[in-house]
Amino acid sequence: MKKNILALGIACFGFCNLASAQVEMPAFFSDHLVIQQQSNAKIWGTAIGKKEIKVKTSWDNKTYATKPDDKGNWTVVVKTASAGGPFNITVSQQNKIVLKDVLLGEVWLCSGQSNMDMPVKGYNNLPIANSMDILMESPDPMLRLFKVERKYAPTRERDVKGSWQLSDAASSASFSAVGYQFASFLRKQLGVPVGIIQSTWGGSPIEAWMDRKLVGDVLKDRLISNTATSKAVHQTPGNLFNGMISPLIGYHIAGVIWYQGEQNRHNYSDYLALQHAMVSSWRAQWQIGEWPFYLVQLAPMKYAAREAFKVPLLMEAQLKLKDTLANSGVAIIIDAGEEKNIHPANKTIPSKRLAYLALANTYHKKGFPVASPSYKNMEIKNDTVLVHFNHIPLGLTTYGKQITQFEVAAADQKFYPAIAALVNDVVKVYSDKVKQPVAIRYAFKDWAVGELYSVEGLPVSSFRTDNWMPK
Repeated sequence: MKKNILALGIACFGFCNLASAQVEMPAFFSDHLVIQQQSNAKIWGTAIGKKEIKVKTSWDNKTYATKPDDKGNWTVVVKTASAGGPFNITVSQQNKIVLKDVLLGEVWLCSGQSNMDMPVKGYNNLPIANSMDILMESPDPMLRLFKVERKYAPTRERDVKGSWQLSDAASSASFSAVGYQFASFLRKQLGVPVGIIQSTWGGSPIEAWMDRKLVGDVLKDRLISNTATSKAVHQTPGNLFNGMISPLIGYHIAGVIWYQGEQNRHNYSDYLALQHAMVSSWRAQWQIGEWPFYLVQLAPMKYAAREAFKVPLLMEAQLKLKDTLANSGVAIIIDAGEEKNIHPANKTIPSKRLAYLALANTYHKKGFPVASPSYKNMEIKNDTVLVHFNHIPLGLTTYGKQITQFEVAAADQKFYPAIAALVNDVVKVYSDKVKQPVAIRYAFKDWAVGELYSVEGLPVSSFRTDNWMPK
């Protein structure tokens, strides 16, 4: 009797192990997902045992086979077709998972701090301009949203919490206003399914979105005195990379949009190097080439007097990215800030300008001017400075408004407000207090409202011709 029970127990143990051999996948491999079209896309997960795993894709009826490694991890690379759907993906081992309503299209990641995190419905007492109109236009079954739940981690995580949602008023209301609108603009212009993944946390420095060792490699001894970071879980180097980016690495994306930097005004001089290191590291780990990286330059706002000088220096560092990092771009929103609000309500302007960059540079759509006018050089004629600009095929405009944001200085480095006038494609700058000008600045302060545009409607960023420390 005892022998029979023991034998039955052994048999049950073996069967139970077999039955519990489950193939599993991260949360973003689920119903309603969007996979990058015309790509070699990774699909991965875990399994128990050594039995073969099969992945079948219904767009081409191909079956891919692999086996788990010694740690139970498995990966297959599937070849995706042109945009379309819905399709199914069937993953089977001891159990079977069928991913339904799968679309092939364009997949983007949006990340950063609170201005990217801010949802269409707004924050408490902080609105999004025209949010109800945005929600009215949100239903679109070909636009899919995946919001990564906030999580910090001291070591690299393998999964996130979240689920793919079809765009409608309920799903888009809680999604990034910039990320959602950017994806919606692409969806309308490209005419293909679009998926966007949101991974954001307000108040986070760039260091939190980078591998901790990499932060130390960039900052070296400055890491100790870095006031952009803290012991707060979302401001600790590496924490958000480990919890909210690392699990996504490998999911085939078309590119990344980024809106972050307010927290790094405290270490503005390191920001460009940190941004380079972050993007380069992400690209290297994704292993799908130099995908596009488009960022939003900070919007102006009136900061405390002791910090005011930091903001234009951070904006200056951001602007340099487009000229120093391959396949990158900067959306300038000097005309979309609010004097007393770090979370400006108008999120449509940055969304559109990010979309212009993607449509022109990534998707090669004609008709979208993409380069904002930028400072080229200046001529000094007696007491007047003539300022010339790049990227103005149709010239400059102020839309009939007076130019008030120029300052001029002599060798004593004291800047005075200047009288400025647009004459054809040149801005003439003059101050009766500066008889021998040597430098000019345009809107180079924490709070300013952009006044100069290309005729196509793209603003000139704040800039300076000197390298003196702002006072």
